[in-house]
Amino acid sequence: MGCRLKRFALLAGLINVLIAAGTPAFASTYFLTVAGLGGEPDYEQRFTMLATDVDKILKSGGQTDRVVDTLKGADATKAKMEASLNRIAGQAKPADAFVLLMIGHGTFDGTEYKFNLPGPDISGTELAALLNRIPAGRQLVVDMTSASGGAAAVLKKENRTVITATKSGMEKNATVFGRYWVEAMRDPAADVDKNDAISALEAFTYAEKKTADFYKEQKRLATEHPQLDDQQRASAFPFLKTGAAAATVTDPAKRALISKKDDIENRIDALKYQKSLMAPDEYKKQLTALLLDLARTQEGIDK
Repeated sequence: MGCRLKRFALLAGLINVLIAAGTPAFASTYFLTVAGLGGEPDYEQRFTMLATDVDKILKSGGQTDRVVDTLKGADATKAKMEASLNRIAGQAKPADAFVLLMIGHGTFDGTEYKFNLPGPDISGTELAALLNRIPAGRQLVVDMTSASGGAAAVLKKENRTVITATKSGMEKNATVFGRYWVEAMRDPAADVDKNDAISALEAFTYAEKKTADFYKEQKRLATEHPQLDDQQRASAFPFLKTGAAAATVTDPAKRALISKKDDIENRIDALKYQKSLMAPDEYKKQLTALLLDLARTQEGIDK
């Protein structure tokens, strides 16, 4: 009997060791959000708002397993982006996850993609080199910029899921995919399997559909086609645990404001489409009014 108990104890101990080895303790997810150069006041405001929304969502709910860094406005420089990525490379462990969210404009010259930042831009090649130094075993890059498809090939890596707002570097118009990706982060409807977490695939599917619907509703030819490099890997990447952020959308008053914000964003995009047909003063007058309304609406959401 004593030998049997000893064998059982040894077996139980071995199982516990194997479980511990297969389930990393204290694993964290490192998030870096960068809102790049807008180039125009309306884009500057909207990119900053999106980055602020992401920052608040990620920091909500008291999630201690999230390490959040957000660069926007004058702080979103190449030097500070490099510093953030190098800092994460020095802190992250193989058991951790890493997420990079890029909001703004990008360019592609037929060979090299660049993410537009205040001051020097960062190229896809430079970005890939920085990301490759991060030891996190699971990585997700969501490039929501124009021409982002031009970065997909150079950013691709075995343990990295890459999502881009465009299918190639030749889709160079400003994108709307970014705001729908952020919307997916706070809308419970994005959690299709209702497991209280939004996977990278669920967020992508939500934002992709919303993007396509936008162009249909505006009766415009789609100038962006979001791309995902690996559905299986994206499905297995729990991008965001839902919680306090989702509560915002279930509040009727907040829902109304979020719906109003989406409508204002659509009107701004529609106005920009008509810019060449309008007198400059009239365009500026209408755009200023919409931007003020957008800022007031955002303030109401944040309260």
